[in-house]
Formats: sequence, structure tokens, C-alpha cells
Amino acid sequence: MNKLRVGVIGVGHLGKHHARLYASLPGVALVGVTDANPERARLMAEQHGTIAYPSLTALLSDIEAVSVAVPTSAHYPVVKSCLEAGVHVLVEKPIAASSAEARDLVDVAHKRSCVLQVGHVERFNPIIRAVRPRIQRPAFIECHRLAPFGERGTDVDVVLDLMIHDLDMVLSFDPGPVEEVRAAGVAVLSPNIDIANARIAFASGCVANLTASRVSTNRMRRLRVFQRDAYITVDYQTRQGAILRRVAGAGPRPTIEAEQVQGSDDEPLKLELEAFVRAITDGTPPPVSGEDGAAALELAQQVTDAVSAFVRRHEGGESRG
Repeated sequence: MNKLRVGVIGVGHLGKHHARLYASLPGVALVGVTDANPERARLMAEQHGTIAYPSLTALLSDIEAVSVAVPTSAHYPVVKSCLEAGVHVLVEKPIAASSAEARDLVDVAHKRSCVLQVGHVERFNPIIRAVRPRIQRPAFIECHRLAPFGERGTDVDVVLDLMIHDLDMVLSFDPGPVEEVRAAGVAVLSPNIDIANARIAFASGCVANLTASRVSTNRMRRLRVFQRDAYITVDYQTRQGAILRRVAGAGPRPTIEAEQVQGSDDEPLKLELEAFVRAITDGTPPPVSGEDGAAALELAQQVTDAVSAFVRRHEGGESRG
């Protein structure tokens, strides 16, 4: 059986792991990599026994599929070039910098019959896979995603950098159409918003409260889901969770039964790449489609718009004071 010929565009913080894993996957041949920094591309190619291509165009002529791990601002032109060349694409989140760009990429993928998968890697976290069957019609969802400050990702605000992971996760629980978005945020160490909180109400009655910060002293990635008969909590970092259920008790009141859940040691990114390869070779739908990525981005932009309105009101209040 011929191996799927793949490449990686951008081998920095995230892309280097795509290259590492592709080089180890059965049925896959890592044909080459390319990067805006030629020396970085050369070192990565040497490490994995492949080729450092001098340009995107040169790489595309030799591959069938590619991971795109360049800065968000470059997602649209790079991904569109790949799709128009008939190359299947896995693009790191967010799918693009604007909803209009995302919709265009989805259209191009359909026209060229290409798989377009978006790298919302938390969907592949083993603890999420363990608890997802228990999540049914959430009434309230709470997400916290906090991290210390780093230069990577500051070309966009914290909503597109971090919160979008949780926005995608919330949408994956199918809470229905969005009815209202309220949000607040502040810029602290970068020119863009570094801390944000959003409260999103859905037509189903579900409410999601999300907080994201990239100026925290400690890391936190947690999810809590409240539904009629259960409370589910997840720690993405430790891959531990708990499911608390209401059960009939011996007395007049029900009791709470707690079940501890531990996710496996599988690497989420490896699971993501394997799913991408299956979508190409077997024709199965990608677990996180271009449409999913576009939906998460559209909601992220609603949050960003609400944060901007909050900042204008806040700054206006300060100036009047």
C-alpha cells in the first residue's frame, strides 16, 4: 500500500510536533517541511530524515496532505493555496482570522473535494473522550483556561488564542443557536486583550460562562458541565474527571453518587493526526470539520465584539470621571 505523502508548513512551537508525529505514523510518509525560517526548517528536516523545501509552492507539488502551523494572520492565504492545489489540510486553530475567510476556505475545500480539518486538539483529549458520552443537554457550562504570559500567540487576542478551544468544545455539545453574548476583557501585557470573560446564552436555555487569561501565574484548563441529573468536571491537564449523579436513595431524598474518571496516556495531537489521515484514506468525515472551525471562529468574533464594546464603555466611563 502506498503511503500518504504529507508535509508541514511552519515547524515552530506547534508544527515541530506535527512533523515528529507524522514521521512516526504508519501509512504516512513525511515528504518535507517548510518554514519562514530556512534554518529551522533545515534542522527539523535533518532530525526526521526528510527534506526542507525552499517554498510553499515547491512543497505542494510533492504532497497529498499538509499540516499548516503558521501564525493565525497567515492561515487564510496559506490554507487557500494548499486547497487550490488539491492538497488536504489540517490547519491549527483558529481556522482563519475572520469569519469571511473561514467561509471561503470551507467553500474552496468543497469545490476541490479536499478534507479540511481544524486543530481544536482538546476534542482529542482522552478525558473528554471518556466523559463525552455522559454529557447530554447541558444546562450550564463553565470553562477556565489560564496560562502565564508568552510572546507566542500575541498576534491575536486571548479569545482567538485560548478561549476558542473552549468555544469549540461548548459548541460540540450542541447547545443550539446563540441568543446573547456578553463579555468583558482587558489588555495587560500585549496590545491585544489578555484576559476575557464571556457569558453566552443559547436558545436551548443552556448558559456557558468562559474565562481565558494569558497573564496568570499558574496554568489551568478546566471544564464543568451541569445538567439535570449530573455534574461533570474535567481537568484537561491531569486528564482526570468526576461524574456526580443523582440516584434514588433509601430515604425521602435522592443521594449523590460520585464516579472518578481517568483519561488514557494517549497524546491528543497524535490522535488528531490519525483522525486526519483516516478522513483522507477512508473517506470518513473529519472529527473537527472546516464548518466546525468556522462556527467556533464566528462565536469567537461575537465574543471579541462584545469585549470591544465593554472596553469602549469602560474607557468612556474613565474619561468622564
